[in-house]
Amino acid sequence: MIYIHKEKNEIFSEHTTQVKDSEMNIFSRYAEQKTVFRDKNVLQSSFIPEKIEHRDAEIDQLVAILAPILKGYASSNIFIYGPCGTGKTISTKYVVNHLNNAVIDIGLSNLRTIYINAKMKKVADTEYRLFAQLLREFGCSIPDSGLPTNAIYRRFFEEIDKQNQNIIIIIDEIDTLFKKIGDDFLYNLTRMNNELEKSRVSIIGITNDLSFRESLDQRVKSSLSEEEILFKPYNALQLRDILTNRAESGFIDGSVDGLILNKCAAIAAQEHGDARRALDLLRVSGEIAERLNSEKIGELHVDMAKEKIELDRVTETVRNQPAHSKLVLVSIIRLSEVKKQPKSWSDSRILTGDVFELYKDICAKNNISPLTQRRISDLIGELDMLGIITANVISKGRYGRTREIHITLESRVKENVLRMLKEKYSI
Repeated sequence: MIYIHKEKNEIFSEHTTQVKDSEMNIFSRYAEQKTVFRDKNVLQSSFIPEKIEHRDAEIDQLVAILAPILKGYASSNIFIYGPCGTGKTISTKYVVNHLNNAVIDIGLSNLRTIYINAKMKKVADTEYRLFAQLLREFGCSIPDSGLPTNAIYRRFFEEIDKQNQNIIIIIDEIDTLFKKIGDDFLYNLTRMNNELEKSRVSIIGITNDLSFRESLDQRVKSSLSEEEILFKPYNALQLRDILTNRAESGFIDGSVDGLILNKCAAIAAQEHGDARRALDLLRVSGEIAERLNSEKIGELHVDMAKEKIELDRVTETVRNQPAHSKLVLVSIIRLSEVKKQPKSWSDSRILTGDVFELYKDICAKNNISPLTQRRISDLIGELDMLGIITANVISKGRYGRTREIHITLESRVKENVLRMLKEKYSI
């Protein structure tokens, strides 16, 4: 007989759900296994510690902008910029948590904070879904589709203006939302305060794109009137401090030493000072040490963790790219293999024109209409921003400019990416 769990759709057999007393449970050795962790949650990048290291100036700036809320006024809109892993999201949540507590301490109950991550699927990939999600935060039941966008916007307006309240809407990865649906949603949110009678809305936008504001329509820029905060990358010493503080609570005494913390910090510092990367590297190193039944994290575990994280990161990034970006990447990888043993220096270079010609051939094999060379140049720039390739603009004199491209992926990662793409395309 087969049993199906209604919620998780998991299948169980009555012959496999019970283990005889004489048989050892297959998880027994893991239950008895020694661990290097005291509290693994502390090592998650999403964990909010009691103190945010090396972000005092940015936090003070954010606090000063939001402080008028304590007196019942709306705060300015805020855009927070900075590369990945520089503490933008965690600092924002940290400050907002303190603001919520301060409001309670002085006897106010009119503050509402809403956090939206624009990269979450089926949450903010259309303006309709964005406002539907915002309404759900107020306890409203909204269908995934079916209503006019204007109607759902009006309902959101009416819902927030039912009572006197200050509302902070935090939109993480706001540039992703802008690329999907344009900037009308920002205009609607910022102009809302002109019509609200009881409530006030403030927006905190978080983005990795330093040029995001320049992409906005002039009318949106005018209505935003925002203040800007820039988060710079951490250096190796700052990352070391962050790891040290997390390690004290996250690991059992003696399971990790300064050498390992220095190595994790140094690796992350080389990759744009990404604290998220440093924490992931340290945590995964501990997981690998634990699986290998080691009571202490060693350098080998860090090397293994670095390779695993890189493989997982690139694979997931490529999987989420549009079809044409994948075909451009395949073209670059193929060219890098062909040009391993060039006859001359010029033969070793991968230029935009080379990529475009091979890309067109691969499109033909897959019955896909190719994009223009200018659009392919844009996609190459996007792959560069993701860190999958490096693309440097070079001058060809009277022939204009092009990009010289280098693949940055390690051999094993390239092989894994090609294997994944071969399952879908003829390459």
